[in-house]
Amino acid sequence: MTKQSIATNKLIPGMILANSVYNNADQLILPKGSRITEESITRLQFYEIDRVLIESLVPIEPLEEDIFLTTYSERVKSSEEFTSFKKQFDDTTETMKFTLDEVAAGNSSSGLVEELFSSATNLINTSENNLELLDMLHNMRESDDATYTHSLNVSIISAIIGRWLHMSEEDINTLTIAALFHDIGKLLIPQDILQKSSKLTNEEYEILKTHPYKGYQLLKYSGMGEQIALAAMQHHERCDGSGYPGKLTKNNINSFAKIIAIADVYDAMTAARAYRGPLCTFEVLSTFESEGYRCYDAAYLVPFMYNIVNSYINNTVRLNNGQKGEIIMINKNALSRPVVHCEGQIYHDLLREKDLKIVAIL
Repeated sequence: MTKQSIATNKLIPGMILANSVYNNADQLILPKGSRITEESITRLQFYEIDRVLIESLVPIEPLEEDIFLTTYSERVKSSEEFTSFKKQFDDTTETMKFTLDEVAAGNSSSGLVEELFSSATNLINTSENNLELLDMLHNMRESDDATYTHSLNVSIISAIIGRWLHMSEEDINTLTIAALFHDIGKLLIPQDILQKSSKLTNEEYEILKTHPYKGYQLLKYSGMGEQIALAAMQHHERCDGSGYPGKLTKNNINSFAKIIAIADVYDAMTAARAYRGPLCTFEVLSTFESEGYRCYDAAYLVPFMYNIVNSYINNTVRLNNGQKGEIIMINKNALSRPVVHCEGQIYHDLLREKDLKIVAIL
């Protein structure tokens, strides 16, 4: 049987893993022979697994619930606010590409950085409603550009987290800039490694893992400041020591890097895929709850999840049993599993009814 290396964001439910998948700490993520599901794709992206080896390229037919996942997305895209946001987003992405390329080439200047920061801040300030901003961001998924667009996404999400943490305006500004430049080290990695379609060799992977340090050096000597440079170097570190490049633990990781790390993986997990719109937020939160507390600082992760969930109070959702209902109460001990009121005075406490879950926000 032919085996093929597939990018994680191109996986489709029904594919079969040809090899077992491990994270950087050699912990088993998925065993060989696993059938790819929505949950396993989310798990792979959570652990930043870029590619896997597949032995079966024949996906299962999309479930009916996959179709409904685009409903909320289409409603957002039809709004005038989204049309305006998309144009501003595209313009900011062009500014970002020019600025990052110039900084990577050693041609940085305070004027360039200020222009990019101003453009990104104006984009972030298009809405004071953080949920609305996230909704629009989730639908900006047409570009395959893994460095510039992704970095802009991460910057917006990081700024939203900063708002939720009630950080000072000065700190939010610094966090925004740090997130804009967090992946700049990738511009110093050979393109044949970044764009390689097959699995990276151990040597190539080690080269890829140098991008945080390369980014740190570049930003530090460009006069960006230690906070911004450290955020670039440490955004792949994890609180349990499983990250890279320094295998740092919780108390040794820069606070801005911790926030950017959450925004970084959230952006990857909520990206749209070829057969449906962005993954339902509650699916993402479920993964954070089951996998996230050992990797991410709870001081930042909990407020992030709590604010997202509370933003969806009174929203209509669809459950995996086909029922539609309204979120009426949040379970603080299981944020991804609220209480849903359905037709006929039926109340589902998802914390107690483990077989039910939210699959779409309608």
